[in-house]
Amino acid sequence: MIGVNVKDNESIDRAINRFKKMVTRSRVLNEYKERQQFTKPSEERREALKKSVREERRRQRDNY
Repeated sequence: MIGVNVKDNESIDRAINRFKKMVTRSRVLNEYKERQQFTKPSEERREALKKSVREERRRQRDNY
């Protein structure tokens, strides 16, 4: 579980912002959204292939 301890002399708004950052970095919401709908295995493979092609193009671009 993700939790934030409010430090001495820290405003609630700042603690909430720290909590939001922790949630985004841990990808909890992304995983939750992915589990909300079923994707066929063929679609997952297709998306993984597209992602690998994008990453390869980015690597090629960065090497020059």
